[in-house]
Amino acid sequence: MNKPTLLVSACLLGQPVRYDAQSKPMPEQDWRLLRQQFDLIPACPECLGDLPTPRPAAEIVGDNGAAVLRRQAQVKTAQGLDVSQAFVAGAKMALDIARQHGCHAALLKANSPSCGNRRIYDGEFSATLKDGKGVTASLLDLDGIMVWNEYEIQQLLRQT
Repeated sequence: MNKPTLLVSACLLGQPVRYDAQSKPMPEQDWRLLRQQFDLIPACPECLGDLPTPRPAAEIVGDNGAAVLRRQAQVKTAQGLDVSQAFVAGAKMALDIARQHGCHAALLKANSPSCGNRRIYDGEFSATLKDGKGVTASLLDLDGIMVWNEYEIQQLLRQT
């Protein structure tokens, strides 16, 4: 029997695709549990949006990921460069990948301006978190794909 598919932030699977060219791999026991239950589909929305690695850190300025999708907020670097288009393009490509693979859930990197599903940085580069979703998490949510983060793996495993 085929396992369900799970879209996963590539950085959580050990790929060095974060803005700082690092990864944030999950503990081995989490990998094992997820692989037992799912076929894992890696994706990095920021790389899919053609942003380089490494790249300047970026935060959502003005609101949250849903507002970026509506063009009512922007994703900017600390130097003020607007990278919103790349974030939106990458989110759309991640959604396409999720749809192609039949993903009904995603495990994304917490607090990211792309992937954060509960909290994101405040847009002032102050290391302060606020409630809100990133661009990709918002788009997946709008499409009915449940989004979890690496701190919610046990909940994800119980829900599926």
